[in-house]
Amino acid sequence: MKQEYIEKIYAGWLAKIIGIRYGAPIEGWTCEKIRNIFGDSLPDYPAEYKTFAADDDSNGPWFFLRALEDSGVCAPDGQKRELEPADAAAALINYAPFEHGFFWWGGYGVSTEHTAYLNLRNGIPAPESGSIRQNGAVMAEQIGGQIFSDTWGLVNPGKPERAAKMARAAASVTHDGDGLNGAAFVAASISAAFEESDVRTIMETGLSFVESGSRYEEVIRAVMDFYDSHEKEGESWRDCFRFVKENYGYDKYPGICHIIPNIGVMALSLLYGGGDFDRTLEICNLCGWDTDCNVGNVACILGTALGISAIGEKWRKPVGDLLISSSVLGYYNIQDIPGSASYIVRMAYALDGEEPEGEWAHILKADRLCHFEYPGSTHAMRLRAEADGKEAEKHFHMENTEEAAASGSRSLKFAAALMEPGENLYLHCRTYYRPEDFTDSRYDPSFSPILYPGQTISGKVYLPEYSRPALVSLYAKDLRTGEIYESEPVFLPLGQWKELTFRIPGGIDALLREAGFCFRMVGRALERFEFVGMADDFALDGPADCLLDCSLEEEEVWPGGRREISRFTRLKGNAWLEDGCVHLSCADFGELYTGGGNWKDYEAEFTLIPVKGEFHGVNVRVQGGARSLAAALLSGGRLGLLRSRTDGSGYEVLAETEFNWKEGRETRILMRAEGERIRVQAESGPVQAELSLEDGAVPYSRGCVGISVRKGSHMALKSIRIRPYV
Repeated sequence: MKQEYIEKIYAGWLAKIIGIRYGAPIEGWTCEKIRNIFGDSLPDYPAEYKTFAADDDSNGPWFFLRALEDSGVCAPDGQKRELEPADAAAALINYAPFEHGFFWWGGYGVSTEHTAYLNLRNGIPAPESGSIRQNGAVMAEQIGGQIFSDTWGLVNPGKPERAAKMARAAASVTHDGDGLNGAAFVAASISAAFEESDVRTIMETGLSFVESGSRYEEVIRAVMDFYDSHEKEGESWRDCFRFVKENYGYDKYPGICHIIPNIGVMALSLLYGGGDFDRTLEICNLCGWDTDCNVGNVACILGTALGISAIGEKWRKPVGDLLISSSVLGYYNIQDIPGSASYIVRMAYALDGEEPEGEWAHILKADRLCHFEYPGSTHAMRLRAEADGKEAEKHFHMENTEEAAASGSRSLKFAAALMEPGENLYLHCRTYYRPEDFTDSRYDPSFSPILYPGQTISGKVYLPEYSRPALVSLYAKDLRTGEIYESEPVFLPLGQWKELTFRIPGGIDALLREAGFCFRMVGRALERFEFVGMADDFALDGPADCLLDCSLEEEEVWPGGRREISRFTRLKGNAWLEDGCVHLSCADFGELYTGGGNWKDYEAEFTLIPVKGEFHGVNVRVQGGARSLAAALLSGGRLGLLRSRTDGSGYEVLAETEFNWKEGRETRILMRAEGERIRVQAESGPVQAELSLEDGAVPYSRGCVGISVRKGSHMALKSIRIRPYV
């Protein structure tokens, strides 16, 4: 793969997120309503958010893409093969919570994705799950096939045929007909944009993978013909929109959000935007209809074609390189855009059977690394200042720079004015989010921390000659108590890079809210100055050594009244706090998860009470709702070692033994995971049991932890103790 593609992947993915945020506040509005409120122009975001919550337009492309790794299509040691609909179906079942978050769950026969999801859950396999034969043409040809296909183009740079083929396979899980044409068009256009910047040429490439004679081809060709014969100054795009509305409007294509009217809007904005990033996005948003979907798609096409330089600071700064998602795993719901772009890059290399070279070889292997090598990237880092333990108002500035770098060619430059001796400046990333961080509860995100006691923080810092010396340390802050865990401060002279490493104390329960660098201002009293520094290679890594005491958990109330339990995300079931425990019950199946998705060899000790029922499970190496290992208290006084089925139909028992557990009696289950070896020790009063497994039946090398109940069971969880495996 060409190394110049790496930056374009970041540009395209960043542009996609920008387009979503730009269109989200006016999603579903008509062109007339938008014009009445905003007039003839909309040059900036129409609404401000404290933090932009999750969106289905980013959830879909981000998590469907993980099918490549999960299924072995481009796993490091996997046998290379083509992506199949079943692979994407498994990803949908694995990463989407049951009827909350991720998508719009509008009901069976109303929401296309909801309908296909329930088809899969009830044994209708892909691609039948999304077919016209199963669901009818109206349901199958809504907009979803188009809006979730960007990453198939990004992961196949300069290979539009492969991009279109993958997009069709993935989209067939939920869509059919013109829904698949939309998937192929978007993916092929983005793939072509790596090598071509002319919009018309890109569109023609996309059209070459659309079924000839289809309505999808018809509407794009009609818009092209209108543009060619009616192009003029002023409001020419509005004339074209009237043409689209009169001939391909919502009144002619039923359903909640049909693909045909919206591709008409996308086509006209690409043409009338004239290859200008800002103008194309503005036209697309002013047209109305499904604005976040349409603008997200065209932004990704143009962002890829034009590159980072075309994306202005007015778009980038409010986004702040942050990507919030609402999958079933809270660890993956906190991402930065450079990190997720690097994952796409890694999959692109793997698809080609290649390994990245040079500095990128290290960058692309890391899970949580702020490397700043993408131009303009900030990795969602933040600044705040404190004086006498209280927040201090300062003027902050932060930018990506080539002025100096510890590795590669770029770093993050930051400045604060006016600082005084004795004050602290914190450069940090958020490692956990709360409802108060958001303006709304869009697509219902929930979170587990991305940093835990026992793990290691590292990074490199530099003060230029024109700055001031300072003491510097690494730190992590506990959300509940405000306690700061900090390395020993060291003196940081001017003109020298300094590498720092800090292991957070282990064996404690701390809900870590933020982590980063602390700079202590030194000098004479009454001095006031601008403080300037640079940071590079900031990373969160290492094994966790922590306690999760459920008596410390809180109910988090989101805008709109949604309630979640702190640190946990829910696949399904009724979860609540009572008597110092996290309770989980269900009529059929319920699961809760917490912890780090990158945890490898570790042991997890669960203390629980089986309140009622015949299935009480504890899970390790959880990679989603259909990828985990579990130990479970089973009916008939049995203890089982289980593996989840990837179709979401439950668990298969790998080994079991007698274990006379009792309802209402506290039980301790210790699971140890090391490589392909899983060991279970259980104790319930005077009763003990052990199980172990060591063969190819252990498919997952890493993952978080959780609890699971089935068949009307109810469990109370008291605590989970996580330790590195010794």
